[in-house]
Amino acid sequence: MTSETDSKAVLIAGPTASGKSALAFELAEKIGGVVVNADSMQVYRDLRVLTARPAPEEEAQLPHRLYGHVDAAVNYSAGLYVTDAAKVLEEEVSAGRRLIFIGGTGLYFKALTRGLSAVPPVPEEIREAVRNRLERAGVEALHAELAQRDPEAAARLKPRDRTRIARALEVIEATGRPLADWHCEGQPPLLHEGAYQALFLAPGRETLYARIDARFDAMLKAGAIEEVERLAARGLDPLLPAMKAHGVPALIRYLKGELTLEEAAAIGKADTRHYAKRQFTWFRHQLPEFQWMPPEAARGWVAGHS
Repeated sequence: MTSETDSKAVLIAGPTASGKSALAFELAEKIGGVVVNADSMQVYRDLRVLTARPAPEEEAQLPHRLYGHVDAAVNYSAGLYVTDAAKVLEEEVSAGRRLIFIGGTGLYFKALTRGLSAVPPVPEEIREAVRNRLERAGVEALHAELAQRDPEAAARLKPRDRTRIARALEVIEATGRPLADWHCEGQPPLLHEGAYQALFLAPGRETLYARIDARFDAMLKAGAIEEVERLAARGLDPLLPAMKAHGVPALIRYLKGELTLEEAAAIGKADTRHYAKRQFTWFRHQLPEFQWMPPEAARGWVAGHS
């Protein structure tokens, strides 16, 4: 393999439970690389077990960046991720190390390779005020308000999409401009064409779904319930991203006595399978430059690196 190829970053994407972490670890060991998280839930320090973050011993063996560095009370965004990833890129490249970005969050990979719209941060007091109105008045009232203030966004969003309706209103209140305006003023990509190799792990659907179910059961045995109990005790806004991680809402309902553990597990597994299906669709349409590989072929690809 040429020195030019050896200097490239490697992007490993794929649906949840497809074996990305093991592949990235193997490659990092082989090339002396740094594993950089590109999963929007694995950034949260409160959710190691339920998001299948690398184990502490794995993180101790090899450099891992952007794992568990965000508190669950933070509404972490793709914009904040790009800022953090830019710092990691500068530090590690200047130290002569290759980066292996790994995860399943398509928007993070799109931001790395295509850039990101330049929506400024929304002040916490504005975010809080909009969320309070959402709880008091309901999502339909806020959608009607959005239709008055940003008709384009209101027409694009489903009337019961609480998170995106709140987000659109927050941006208008914070900036005086609709989201569509900001989407025209983007940040450039961190990784330009030719500066990276991109893989998408694509296991067979039935195999993947069986892995998802088995992994969820293993998470429950490894402390996921206790992890969610500690998170729930913090009394955080249920609209925060960490509070909507797969399995969290259902396990909170279990802890409240509203569901049996079997029912909560079934919901968590189904939500995760549906998410995996959306990941396949998203990457196929949004990032066609990723090379799709079954896990067996990807292991052979890693073996060819030096």
